[in-house]
Amino acid sequence: MQFIDLKAQYAALKEKIDARMQAVLDHGRYIMGPEVREMEEALEAYTGAAHCVAVSSGTEALLISLMALGVGPGDEVITTPFTFVSTAEVIALVGATPVFVDIEPQTCNIDASKIEDAITEKTRAIIPVSLYGQPADMDEINAIAERHGLAVIEDGAQSFGAEYKGRKSCNLSTIGCTSFFPSKPLGCYGDGGALFTNDEELATRARQIRVHGQDRRYHHIRIGVGGRMDTIQCAVILAKLEQFDWEVEQRKAIGARYQELLADAPGVQTLTVKHDRTSVWGQYTIRVQDRDNVVEKLKEAGIPTAIHYPCPLHKQPAYANICRLGSSLAQAEAASNEVLSLPMHPYLAEDDQLSIVREIDAVAAPTE
Repeated sequence: MQFIDLKAQYAALKEKIDARMQAVLDHGRYIMGPEVREMEEALEAYTGAAHCVAVSSGTEALLISLMALGVGPGDEVITTPFTFVSTAEVIALVGATPVFVDIEPQTCNIDASKIEDAITEKTRAIIPVSLYGQPADMDEINAIAERHGLAVIEDGAQSFGAEYKGRKSCNLSTIGCTSFFPSKPLGCYGDGGALFTNDEELATRARQIRVHGQDRRYHHIRIGVGGRMDTIQCAVILAKLEQFDWEVEQRKAIGARYQELLADAPGVQTLTVKHDRTSVWGQYTIRVQDRDNVVEKLKEAGIPTAIHYPCPLHKQPAYANICRLGSSLAQAEAASNEVLSLPMHPYLAEDDQLSIVREIDAVAAPTE
């Protein structure tokens, strides 16, 4: 059984993907070829955002966003400690201080009610993460940001395709960022990412930053990075976009089936999807006690699992002494000991899913 079955997806889309990749091989414009802008336009139409800027990874999307906003040394950026390291990494890379605020136990997203107390005169931005595929409380977060003159960058690496109050993830705030890492809901065959904004000036800065700060060839008006997305990876995304709506619906259906089947499983806590948004289940994650035992028993049964994430960022060696704690992080610490991700992808067979649930029922119940 595959945790994420990219081979099944390729088999379903082989003809389209091969044709798109061959077109790039034929024209030979491997850097900033025509598929780059074609993909950007397609994703602008999909999200409703005025501007999409394709970049080399989801991490680079976050980094370029902070650079475009002018965040740097002496500034603070509020985010969650319960996320992949990229979210805080980019804050440190621009010389700012990550400020960690605790999460909601029922969603594992940042707790919007704790953000305002963490704001200081140094705060410049908030980075909520749409963890596991579900957007955070973006309206509440945007309202806090507006009161304090802050930017909001949605880290939508796991949530591309999800909706919040009828709006697409990555078009919910000042800037939205996503990743096209192969395992993401919309993935390429290498690294890739994009940032989205409705602010033309921010988009212009981002486009300049991704090509070493150029506004024209060999004329550098700002500090930049080598942040371009390869043409061939954009071609893969264009091919996959043709079936993406179907894949999103499959993810929702499979996620809903997990939720229903595991609702009463002893020893299992399912996460909540709030009524005004959807999840694309970038990961399907539950909370269990005695996780090591559950993982081992599932492995024996041939069921792969993963832990997203086993150590909150404020306890990571590289960040422990450079961050500020904006609240107690008790919920993030508890979640890191309990979360467990199960196989999730649009091609997951119902029989396999039922097998997974049966094994969970058998091994997750707490012992006396």
